[in-house]
Amino acid sequence: MTQLIGLTGGIATGKSTVSAMLAEAGLPIVDADKIAWQVEGPGQPTTQKIAAAFGPQTLLADGQLNRRWLGQQVFNDAEKLATLTRLTRMPIQRAMLAAIIAAAQTKPAAVILDVPLLYEGGWDHLCDQVVVVTAPENVVLTRLMARNHLSQADAQSRMASQLPLVEKVKRADFVIDNGENVDKTRTAVLKWLKTIIN
Repeated sequence: MTQLIGLTGGIATGKSTVSAMLAEAGLPIVDADKIAWQVEGPGQPTTQKIAAAFGPQTLLADGQLNRRWLGQQVFNDAEKLATLTRLTRMPIQRAMLAAIIAAAQTKPAAVILDVPLLYEGGWDHLCDQVVVVTAPENVVLTRLMARNHLSQADAQSRMASQLPLVEKVKRADFVIDNGENVDKTRTAVLKWLKTIIN
């Protein structure tokens, strides 16, 4: 029977690295971020609603969301973040559920539900188990500043907008530490895989 496995972690803990390893092992990945980009693509109804709520500067010339500008708006304003969440949650959830059903059709050992805000969105209640990717806070901060070209203050603001990593770790069924090197991460991933693939 196919299991639904939630994969999450704090921002910039390296969840995508673990997700890629699981895909290499042959497990289908339902990636919430990729689905969100599709739902919020140029000309999509959700994109139009976001632009109507936040103004014309929300869109770039090609119709794509100006995600950098939008991120600056919502990560420092709880009310604006709530507005964005209200506009995007249901369309993304519908698309994700459809993707889960499609991925399960081939009857894999597990479908991986890769969701940054898995606990915040209540997706953990649908999962047979949850794997949390973690890393030390100083490592996460450095990665996030470099990856997203953010100031320390902006990076810390984004980190603070999520459920604390320590809380995610407490609620996890399995924890993968991605704070050191990729070989140690791969070893931990393979150790966990043995528990679900016979």
